[in-house]
Amino acid sequence: MPTARRDLEALAMSGVPIYPSRGRGGGWRLIGGARTDLTGLTQGEVNSLLVALAQSGAATPERIAAMRKLVRAVPEPFREGAQRVAASTVRDAPWGITEDDTPPAVVAEVQRAIAGSRRIALQYEGSSARSETEVVPLMVGSRGPRWYLIAAPASEGTDAADDTRLRTYRADRIVDVRVLATRGVAPAGFDRARAWAEMVERVESFRGAVRAIVHVEPWAVKALSDRFGAQARMLDGPPDGTGRVRMEVSAHRVDALAEQLAGWTGAAEVVAPASVRSALRTLGERMASLYGAPSAQDGSETTL
Repeated sequence: MPTARRDLEALAMSGVPIYPSRGRGGGWRLIGGARTDLTGLTQGEVNSLLVALAQSGAATPERIAAMRKLVRAVPEPFREGAQRVAASTVRDAPWGITEDDTPPAVVAEVQRAIAGSRRIALQYEGSSARSETEVVPLMVGSRGPRWYLIAAPASEGTDAADDTRLRTYRADRIVDVRVLATRGVAPAGFDRARAWAEMVERVESFRGAVRAIVHVEPWAVKALSDRFGAQARMLDGPPDGTGRVRMEVSAHRVDALAEQLAGWTGAAEVVAPASVRSALRTLGERMASLYGAPSAQDGSETTL
């Protein structure tokens, strides 16, 4: 049965008077200024569409027109919630490129809470232990393949989040999220763009705490830059004696940086600092110990 017909029958059964209008442009009409939504969209679908239109690249005239038409077509409660979700969702490009840009399921739950101005109960797997907390979700966003939530507890005696207690949560570490009946809203004047920029800067500092200078073969510069993303940059200065150029790459720990660079041995040489060179040497010795001497299993392989 078409959606419009189902909606009209539901209205009639619920007591809303409807009547037919004949002639050109005729159809079914509602008495007394009553209105219904014939788009067939659920609130979650409206949220997703508005987020996609608002966050998918440049704001072309066609995209702006489509968004305005969609906003006008949906019921007022859906409209307000979807606009809140669109304003509170960020899609950011750096930190690597992902082929799958589908948000995790927990992100959809958080967006549902934002749409309804509700608080959430989180179970979060932190670096040291699992914790449970009740917060007001303020924004969700992706940075490369990873999604983040920015939230804060409500200020005592109010429904508004305490923006002096903002915290960033990684979506892949959220074990469980429940939308609560308790109201939760952003504080007056909350600057979402600033909050996101500060989060990115803070995470960048963690990710780039350890830096290394590498001499890179020219043909490998783009590949290495793509691999490290925002954690790689070209350095000034002429190529070395073999034509290799200078780059700086970074990571959050010495061992993590060494592990990432180990696969680039044929194209890049770390020249500083000594700590990263030492970590690479340790990795090499470990691999040589594991794979260096031929084993009985190696000699028993049969070529077909």
